Amino acid sequence: MVLIMKTVDDLKSPNISFISVTQMLSLIQTYSAGMLIEGIAEHIKEDFIRWDDFDKSPRFAAHSQEGVIELMPTGNSDKFSFKYVNGHPKNTKVGLQTVTAFGVLSDVASGYPLMLSEMTILTALRTAATSALVAEYLAPKNSSILAMIGCGAQSEFQILAFKHILGITHVKLYDIDPSAMTKCADNLKNYDINIELCSNAHEVVCGAHIITTCTADKKNATILTSDMVSDGVHINAIGGDCPGKTELEDKLLERATVFVEYEPQTRIEGDIQQLTSTSPVIEMHHVIRGTKAGRTNDNQLTIFDGVGFAIEDYSALRYMYNLVKNTNQFQQIELVASPENPRNLFGLLDSSNINHADCKGVA
Repeated sequence: MVLIMKTVDDLKSPNISFISVTQMLSLIQTYSAGMLIEGIAEHIKEDFIRWDDFDKSPRFAAHSQEGVIELMPTGNSDKFSFKYVNGHPKNTKVGLQTVTAFGVLSDVASGYPLMLSEMTILTALRTAATSALVAEYLAPKNSSILAMIGCGAQSEFQILAFKHILGITHVKLYDIDPSAMTKCADNLKNYDINIELCSNAHEVVCGAHIITTCTADKKNATILTSDMVSDGVHINAIGGDCPGKTELEDKLLERATVFVEYEPQTRIEGDIQQLTSTSPVIEMHHVIRGTKAGRTNDNQLTIFDGVGFAIEDYSALRYMYNLVKNTNQFQQIELVASPENPRNLFGLLDSSNINHADCKGVA
């Protein structure tokens, strides 16, 4: 594991690293989405192994009829991170993204921020990385067919993750909006994946080894019922991520061995909000650390009730920080005040300390 340490002199600089949307896209062009997903997955695995070192809590969420705005913090003795993220399903009707996000990685010893990054794209990469990492432990051996229900902004990232990490070769798509399926298929036409468009949910799950549900509507929905799913399948349920929003029938959950990231958060936001508080679930860090079993037999039905957790964002930010640290693939922005005398903040107000070239008045 590589940890980049900043010296005190580094921290005295008023500039911190900033990865913009343009630079994130450039990094994907340079390294490929698949490589970044694999790197993030490895960092998530490392951080799940040291799960007990992190401060953990359910995310703070401000809910409205239109959507949700959340803060997702976590940290350990070395670094602290948080992500600002929203989820507004109706946004696409007015030309806006359903999900937007940005994140900060900070030095715990000083409290100084180290990096500010866009996380709309990075969240899609880390969500995909988490899904595929979990499936390494829970999916049937030699899985080759993925059913993708919901072909919105996350779908292509999910598919690429399963291709690169699990070797998926055949993907079946279904969305209630046919244009979303066409969009997804067109975006993946150069990625050597066999894409099949399906007309309904029953057709898309038939013969699939892994089923991913990733729908956006903020409501109690039943995308999969128990009678639709055979034993031996792995379900990657990542669309249910706030109170009152679900995708799976409760009978399907009761049949399966259910795995989660952080139980207190998933009880509030995941599909298991439909079940009693005593219904058994297994946190994935136990499986990754080898203290509890994942898939134990070929006929086992497994469900990952994924809602996204702050440690995954920490891992993604840590990976990006390490990746760009010694390159020119980021900007420097002046985010932190840095007076020559740290006890004389007011002295910065002296006009001689102000770079008037950076101060543009409004006429």
